[in-house]
Parts: sequence; C-alpha cells; structure tokens
Amino acid sequence: MSPELEQTLSMLSSHRSVLGYMLVTRGHHPSIIRHSGVVFEGEQGKRYAAVVARIVESVQSGLEEVRADDGLGAATTGEADDEIRFMRIRTRRHEIMISPVDDRYLLAVLHDPAT
Repeated sequence: MSPELEQTLSMLSSHRSVLGYMLVTRGHHPSIIRHSGVVFEGEQGKRYAAVVARIVESVQSGLEEVRADDGLGAATTGEADDEIRFMRIRTRRHEIMISPVDDRYLLAVLHDPAT
C-alpha cells in the first residue's frame, strides 16, 4: 500500500465519528483487504463488502447507460467514460462514503453523522 493510503487509513481510524473503514477488492467476489472497526468484522463485514461492490457496480453501469443514451458518448466527444470518484449515502443512523482507490480497490468508510 502507498504511504498516502496508509496515512489516510490511520487518520480515519483515529477520527471519533468514524465507526470503521474497509478496503475492498473490486470484482465479482469482493474481499476485505484491510478493515478497522467491529462493524466490518466477520460475516457482517463480508456482507458490507458485497453490498458496497454491488452499489458501485450498479451506479457505474447506470452512468454508462445514461452516457450511451445522451448521444454524447466517448466516441463522439473524445472523452473517457465517466468514472465514480466519490459517493456518499446517508441513512437515518449512518453515512457511508465510498471512493475507488484505483481500478483494483474500493475504500468504504462508515460514519456516524451525529458525532
């Protein structure tokens, strides 16, 4: 892992409103490479990893579909396809922030917005 990523993970672990983070592989069978916080341990962690991967895959697929339908596809504009850079999903109790680290990994952070 890069020193920048190590520093980011260390900073996240020490933030009081962060309930946990997980670094997940992308692909059909996502797995947790590294995590912090009890919420991402064991079977619950595996479920979170699968859901995060599905969310990112679904949103990326939707972006590609919209891009193809708008008549402004990469072939006509010369631009690369849109990529997800950051997602924030807020529920009543928590907020999950998802960011692709690169083409192999996703970083998901579970946060308590009340603290």
